[in-house]
Amino acid sequence: MADHDPSRPILEIENLSISFFTRLREIPAVMDFSCTVLPGESMGLVGESGCGKSTVALAVMRDLGVNGRIVSGSIRFKGKDLTHMPDSGLRKLRGSEIAMIYQEPMASLNPAMKVGRQMMEVPMIHQRMARGAARKLARQLIADVRLPDPDRILDSYPHQLSGGQQQRIVIAMALMSHPALLILDEPTTALDVTVEAGIVELVKELGKKYGTSMLFISHNLGLIREACDRITVMYSGEAVETGNISDVFNRMRHPYTQALFRAIPLPSANKTERPLRAIPGNFPLPHERPPGCNFGPRCDYFIDGRCNATEIPMETVPGDNRHDSRCLRIKEIDWASPPPVEAKHDRGKIGEVILRMDDVRKYYQVSASSLFSGGDTKVVKANETLSFDAREGETLAIVGESGCGKSTFAKVLMGLETATGGKIMLFDQSVQSTPIEKRSTDTVSSLQMVFQNPFDTLNPSMTVGRQIIRALEIFKIGKNDKERHQRMLELLDLVKLPREFAGRMPRQLSGGQKQRVGIARAFAGNAKVVVADEPVSALDVSVQAAVTELLMDIQRQNHTTLLFISHDLSIVRYLSDRVMVMYLGHVVELGSTEQVFNPPYHPYTEALLSAVPIADVNVEKERIVLEGDIPSAMNPPPGCPFQTRCRWKERVPGNLCETEVPPLAKLGEGHYSKCHLSAEERARMKPIFKIAAE
Repeated sequence: MADHDPSRPILEIENLSISFFTRLREIPAVMDFSCTVLPGESMGLVGESGCGKSTVALAVMRDLGVNGRIVSGSIRFKGKDLTHMPDSGLRKLRGSEIAMIYQEPMASLNPAMKVGRQMMEVPMIHQRMARGAARKLARQLIADVRLPDPDRILDSYPHQLSGGQQQRIVIAMALMSHPALLILDEPTTALDVTVEAGIVELVKELGKKYGTSMLFISHNLGLIREACDRITVMYSGEAVETGNISDVFNRMRHPYTQALFRAIPLPSANKTERPLRAIPGNFPLPHERPPGCNFGPRCDYFIDGRCNATEIPMETVPGDNRHDSRCLRIKEIDWASPPPVEAKHDRGKIGEVILRMDDVRKYYQVSASSLFSGGDTKVVKANETLSFDAREGETLAIVGESGCGKSTFAKVLMGLETATGGKIMLFDQSVQSTPIEKRSTDTVSSLQMVFQNPFDTLNPSMTVGRQIIRALEIFKIGKNDKERHQRMLELLDLVKLPREFAGRMPRQLSGGQKQRVGIARAFAGNAKVVVADEPVSALDVSVQAAVTELLMDIQRQNHTTLLFISHDLSIVRYLSDRVMVMYLGHVVELGSTEQVFNPPYHPYTEALLSAVPIADVNVEKERIVLEGDIPSAMNPPPGCPFQTRCRWKERVPGNLCETEVPPLAKLGEGHYSKCHLSAEERARMKPIFKIAAE
């Protein structure tokens, strides 16, 4: 294909409408969508689940399946109309000029084929490249995506690589033929925040190196801010606002964009003074959209008779660079006015210690060849000398990357596993050696768990009400069915679900509603301690805000102790009273939220904070990209567990970091860190975040 004119857009989508056709009806998924991506530009596409982001991406690839159809509008790539291009022409473009990276890397990799062979196929098929040259190019791309030992990676199978390494291979494959357009559909959702930071930095760097334009789909506004030049906000199948990042983030001109920002925990948010503001109401189903403005029923500025009277076109925002908004009242709303003041909350009273862990260890024995039960037995040290306490009414956040031991600790506490050593005192009872089936009903009911994925925790063949009543029966709450039914209705009230939901099946509920049912069930036995394992990571931004506020409300009402396991430090900063940072089974830092989020940091905490994407263009952040993955718990490094990735290691004299595990040193009242750094070196640490001068 001839070189493209750099002044012309790489991708032009105009008035695109897409529908899916079922036996019952036509379901309009995308309506009147327009978007332009210039050469070398990175466009972010954001919005809640079901808004049509991925449908737009699949339409560009012309991969809508048998039921999907472009009803009207056009998609032009380098001036060529893709909507009417024959399959033979599309085959030449896909993979060579347009490439796509999916959310789950293993969906793009063949598990039975070595990585090198899969990568070599791209130039060999699209460019008829010789085998030797293709392998050389594959090796070069593996080096470009910063993977160690390229020759070993080329000869590995996908299952031999970590999730972050697999995603880097998929990115390398997508860039093998130097595509003009790269589409990334939630490429970091399944990855740790540190790996995510490395992937985003990598994508930006490679985009500049190869001059690739990008369409970056995400629900994470912080990620879009860091990865993209421009943004298009989608709601219910429509683009509602588009513009460059600084214009849209600083001068948003659509109520939905404004509502999204009010629902995310920016550094200025505070759970008592400035609580998050969830978007009221629910996302409309595609075949039940309201007349006029789709966002109207949930909008603070809605005017009956105007906002629902006519179709609303995109309107240019004067003075900004290609900034448009789909709002009738764009010139009437005072966009600079602060949000309505929500009810302020008193700071929750924190009581006595009700959970104490002393020197808790959890080891697993595995054979070297577990498939054939042969070889030497090895030990996986999942938790190593965990010591901390939790108080009544307190939120203690447990943070760290995958593999650090967060979930193992939760399993031991819940009695799903027993501890290898140490002591766990829960309400003055020693429970470290008592599995859940041997614990008393009172102990089980007072210690409950809210899981990450609400879809997997409910029985699909049982109504919502019946599932809650079943928990009440197990916990022996209520003298008869009538009392238990009444308590079930009160629990639905507690989690702010309508009482008529008692008769619904789980499939009739949204993700956020299912998570509320899970929370209601956890509190059925008047739980005193709740372990929340990534309870909002599978939910949309607005639903996250609603569920987070719900947990806070219940905690204030019931004086519940909340152990909040998460890798999202934004939400942790917002809701936690204290933070425990874990790495490779060790507690490496423990302190109040204020202490942990301000220097001096443990070097690992510093890197975690640097990796957090912040959706605020006025916040400047130091970039620290951690190299490598967490070492294997089966073969941990000697000395400090973090020493293989630490950028401060050379400031410690001798080889102390490589030979001795640091003690948990006291830095201040209630603040502890497991690090060999001297007080003088700690004093040199600078804040990761600072507010930029206006």
